[in-house]
Amino acid sequence: MPSSSSSSQQHDGQQQQQQKQQSQKQRHSDLSKQSNTNSDIDEEFCPDPRLATAAAAAAALSRSSSATPSSSSPSATTTTTTTTSSSSSSNAVSSYQRLVKRYRVEVAASASSVLSTLTTFPLDSVKTRMQTYRYAGFLDCVRHTYHTEKFRGFFRGVTAPMASITLVRTVSFSIYQRSKYVYCDWVKRNFAVDVMAHVSSSGSYPNLWSVATFGAAGATAGSCITVIACPFELTKLSAQVSVLMADKKNCPKPGSHAIAASYQNKGTLKTLGNIIKHRGFGGLYTGFRLHLMRDTLGTATYFMTYESSKQLLTTFGGDGTHSNPLAVLVAGGLCGIVSWALIYPVDSAKSIYQRNSLMYSRGEKVEPVKIRFFQRNMYRGLGVSMGRSCAVNAVFFSSFEFLKKRIKAWED
Repeated sequence: MPSSSSSSQQHDGQQQQQQKQQSQKQRHSDLSKQSNTNSDIDEEFCPDPRLATAAAAAAALSRSSSATPSSSSPSATTTTTTTTSSSSSSNAVSSYQRLVKRYRVEVAASASSVLSTLTTFPLDSVKTRMQTYRYAGFLDCVRHTYHTEKFRGFFRGVTAPMASITLVRTVSFSIYQRSKYVYCDWVKRNFAVDVMAHVSSSGSYPNLWSVATFGAAGATAGSCITVIACPFELTKLSAQVSVLMADKKNCPKPGSHAIAASYQNKGTLKTLGNIIKHRGFGGLYTGFRLHLMRDTLGTATYFMTYESSKQLLTTFGGDGTHSNPLAVLVAGGLCGIVSWALIYPVDSAKSIYQRNSLMYSRGEKVEPVKIRFFQRNMYRGLGVSMGRSCAVNAVFFSSFEFLKKRIKAWED
């Protein structure tokens, strides 16, 4: 039956269509529920999209701030700069201390020379005046100097020795220290005698090797420093006796008075210029041979006496460190007394010859001065010179050893 079959097919088609529609409605319903659920979740965490945007921006800014705290904080920048500056300053101080510690002998010698020269220069001035002119004695020289030149007369010419003695002693001690170790090494290699180990050992006494080594090192230093010291010492002598030279009764001939008077009341540089004017550049080394003899013998005796007496006094005192302050003080004073007692006639001859030369022009002959040991007039002012030298070297070596020890104790 065709009609019945057609109706059945049509009925089945309607049922399928209805099922499809129901299925689509069910699917739409599920999607709507899911959308509502998602919407509820989004609104729970970020109910307003503008607040979500602001929160995201704040979080980004917070992360940026935490990532770069030093660049955004002025206090952090200041702290970093201060730390860097402190570190640089500390490095500079450390480098300075290492440099000073390396050259502690030269630094200690320079500072000690200034101190000892200032405190004892009046005695040196009186000594030079007594060597070159006649006085009844020490007090007579002091009274005459104060009466004619006042207190300033005792410090006349102090600038030249302040420069020269500081330079000379610094160079002298530097040369002496190096020469001492060179000679000690030579003795050790050739004679198997360790001089430094013997001197440093507790309870030791000076022997021939130690005395000879220290004397040779001192002679080396003395001969080297004469080249530096001679012009300055000539300038010092000129300033110290310039007033006395200008007196006509002290001039050997009438024509020399004008030259002698030209040295009066001049500073160090002007005196140097005046010497060059009258005697040429070679005039700065007037009396060089006598000066060389004095410094070579005197410096050898000076260091030989100091090292040996300090060793003896330290041994007698029971202190094996060789830095006993009393031993250093006494040894310093003793080395000045002994060295001047030996070389004083040489120094007197040098001073008289230099004084005479200042009153002559270039080309004029100056009579040589002979060195006469054990002759009374060659020892005028010896007591003053020995007292001055004792005081100078006691102050100098006490200060020198103290400063050298303190610098050496600095931490690297």
